[in-house]
Amino acid sequence: MTHPANVPSLEEIHSSVPIPKHWWRRFLAFSGPAFMVSVGYMDPGNWGANLSAGSKYGHRLIWVLLMSNLMALLLQSLATRLGIVAGRDLAQACRESYPRRTVFSLWLLTEIAIAATDLAEVIGTIIALKLLFNIPYLLGLAIAAADTLLLLALQRRGVRLLEVLTLGLVAVIAGSFVMEIVLAQPAWGAVLRGFTPGLDPQDRIGSLYVAIAMLGATVMPHNLYLHSALVQTRAFPQTPEGKRFACKYNLVDSTLALNGAFFINAAIVVLAATRFEQEVETLQQAHELLLPVWGGTASVLFALALLASGQSSTLTGTLAGQVVMEGFVQLRVRPWVRRLLTRLAAIVPALLVLTLASANDGDAKTVDERLLWLLLLSQAILSFQLPFAIIPLVQFTSDPRRMGVFASPVWLKRLAWLCAIVVVGLNFVLIWMYMGEWGRDVEKAGWHPLWIYGTVGPIAVALAGFLVWVMLYPRYRPREVRLPPLAAPELAVVRYHHIGVAIEFAGADNAVLAQAAAVARVHQAPLLLIHVVEGPVAAYYGPATDDQESRADRLRMGEMVKHLQMEGLRAEGVLGYGDPPGELVRIARERQLDFLVLGTHGHRFFADLALGQTVSPVLHRLQIPILVVPNAQR
Repeated sequence: MTHPANVPSLEEIHSSVPIPKHWWRRFLAFSGPAFMVSVGYMDPGNWGANLSAGSKYGHRLIWVLLMSNLMALLLQSLATRLGIVAGRDLAQACRESYPRRTVFSLWLLTEIAIAATDLAEVIGTIIALKLLFNIPYLLGLAIAAADTLLLLALQRRGVRLLEVLTLGLVAVIAGSFVMEIVLAQPAWGAVLRGFTPGLDPQDRIGSLYVAIAMLGATVMPHNLYLHSALVQTRAFPQTPEGKRFACKYNLVDSTLALNGAFFINAAIVVLAATRFEQEVETLQQAHELLLPVWGGTASVLFALALLASGQSSTLTGTLAGQVVMEGFVQLRVRPWVRRLLTRLAAIVPALLVLTLASANDGDAKTVDERLLWLLLLSQAILSFQLPFAIIPLVQFTSDPRRMGVFASPVWLKRLAWLCAIVVVGLNFVLIWMYMGEWGRDVEKAGWHPLWIYGTVGPIAVALAGFLVWVMLYPRYRPREVRLPPLAAPELAVVRYHHIGVAIEFAGADNAVLAQAAAVARVHQAPLLLIHVVEGPVAAYYGPATDDQESRADRLRMGEMVKHLQMEGLRAEGVLGYGDPPGELVRIARERQLDFLVLGTHGHRFFADLALGQTVSPVLHRLQIPILVVPNAQR
């Protein structure tokens, strides 16, 4: 199914989060996108490099994490500015700026990178399940595939629930490592000295390799696409002032979230430096080394954090896949199809490795080493794709024709290009180091290293040439987007015949009923009052529910209908039972309503983050005009 060019990013949740006026409620409303993105900076792919750095070089390379975190903050802030100001995610901006073949090639590279990210998440999940519950790897693969169904169910509940769940998983990771650090009791003086830039004087080449691996595993390309789309889920005013405060609040959100990711990555390094007396090469080995130090507590926390890391990254990877597919090639598929294809692309390589290892009578250590090899391969693939996301992002956000007064100033433009050069250069060095390592491994297995250099080498050269094309094309041959002529609007006569109004039997009903009555009088249409009886009893028994709450609601509904009839309105009432959004949609369809009036929820503080999920699902599931009346009591 093709995707119209003028449809916004993540259409189902676009501008679905209202922005309150009070500063602290506004801050909460803008919070969320960066925390969803931040899980990509602490996914299982980062753990291997951080454990190797801490166990082999102590605290010496913590400065690398700080540097990569600052660069990530800069790049993510540019992604948010693109989404907020231009109203386009990075994939859509690429589609509008490059020829079709270039766009298609960029899309393929991004899809490969997303599949590689999902591969790391699958490996982290099955390892965590093995460590926590001793579940065999093959069974763990089946469980990892089944989490697709959970994700699809969560997506139907709106973006805020996804954000709250992601924040909860991040909290599990952070809480686990806080307890790990408390138990480890590190030497804080040595930790502080680790922020001084430098390499291990006794092993400069080896420490440089690990430092580049840490950097390459930190900045994730799909996060740039996703973040530029997620910021558009906020319904901020489309004015220069509205965009300005949206950029400001999203910068605060990014700073808090990415600093949290930095703490978790630094905690892994500190933990490894403090308690591991030998180099750690696999996640399973780290778990085993923790076991005799503090008993089962530390090892369980480590495995629990690994499981939360894999699952939280799964949530964001799926949304990123939707963004790039719709943005690059204007193609929409059903969410379960999209998720199934991505997860299969990740499971098949893991399944092949596990099957071959079992067929060759590989012991547990061999299987673990091959899973680690897959994990490193996924990070190398991400390194290949990363420059193709960074360079267009820096170019787009520096273009006054696209960004207007929000285009990057000279100092920010220079800093962004410096960051791009450093990241791209170090990633190419990392790719070269990977090739050397793979060549040595192939030679040990009895094959000639040319099998690596003759295959991976030409691919790297071709990608380098394509990168130069991507960098130079917008500057010397900017693509002009030809917009179709705007047709004159046809203002047909609108008449509503069946008007529904959702009520809660609370003070906020006055404003909702006043608006509904005004529309009903103009169109001389009857009103259908709808109230949903909530709770597990109502959801189970439905209309047969006969508890005190349902009986009281029936009486109040009858009184409300009589009052409206006395005001000269035609009115009747109906009760729904169970899930409010689902019941509102069902009743609206059964009664063939052509107009619906809703009130906003009245939840406070943290409940507002998770419970205000009535308006948004109804808006996106009903194809009729809906009037949302603000709650005057808020």
